[in-house]
Amino acid sequence: MNAQERANKVQELVYELKVGDAMAQDLVVVTLDSRMSKLRKVLRDSRISGVPVTEGKKLVGLISMEDFIKWLADGDADCAVKDRMTTHVETLYADEPLVHAVAKFDKSGFGRFPVLARGTGELVGLLTKGNIIESVLRKLEIEYHEEEIHRYRASHLFEDIVADEVTLLMRSHVKSGDFDRAGKASSGLRRSLKRLNVHPHVVRRASIASYEAEMNLVIYTKGGDITVEATPERLRIVVRDSGPGIADIEKVMQPGYSTAPDWVRELGFGAGMGLTNIQKCADRISLTSTVGKGTRLEIEIAMKSE
Repeated sequence: MNAQERANKVQELVYELKVGDAMAQDLVVVTLDSRMSKLRKVLRDSRISGVPVTEGKKLVGLISMEDFIKWLADGDADCAVKDRMTTHVETLYADEPLVHAVAKFDKSGFGRFPVLARGTGELVGLLTKGNIIESVLRKLEIEYHEEEIHRYRASHLFEDIVADEVTLLMRSHVKSGDFDRAGKASSGLRRSLKRLNVHPHVVRRASIASYEAEMNLVIYTKGGDITVEATPERLRIVVRDSGPGIADIEKVMQPGYSTAPDWVRELGFGAGMGLTNIQKCADRISLTSTVGKGTRLEIEIAMKSE
């Protein structure tokens, strides 16, 4: 695997992996009543610059080395961690796509995010940029050996079939609101295309476009299908759903426009860039919709890549 292939692979993996796949689960925590005078030893012994504050299994705050240094500088008497901690803490959910975490690190400049279990709100892990790098490297090593076997079997599929025209058809069903399985269809497409020895640049474009389309099915529709037709010349990805339809197609194609409700935004989705990202990855797209009946999105990507 050359440098460009590795770079493409890393981009694809951050779409496939979840935060829970990368987070550290062996947590160091302090409680509300832990003393500031003991905090330095906790941070030093664990070689960390911040630690979650918990009450039972719930996250209630974060105390950092910066908070500790400020406490020392203020010259205040020894006190409980709860008196100096930060209570407004940015978090991630374990089932969020890792690509959301990457974007959040880039936007916030933070060094770490506590990770919660969706539903219960329990603290289940901690994610740093280092954790992301380590998880991607592990996945790269494991998949490299597995993919070499699958690629050998599939790479000459088009050449070995005797026919005037050959089309490979792949179809995936996507369930509405199923965030646990969100991204599985696009991950499967990515693997299949790599095994067919499709150019890495084409694989990357197709996997990103299909991921964005898949997330739109999960978030906005009652569910639907993603059908991929692969020929030696092109990929055609057709995404169909049965509702609710789009009233103003021109408006939804604008970058940043979103009709996602607040609860979807809180999950880290609904930024209004899905169709924009699809457009950037495709050679051609066609979007048709009827309110109350459904939407059909067609994405075409040429197999030949520079």
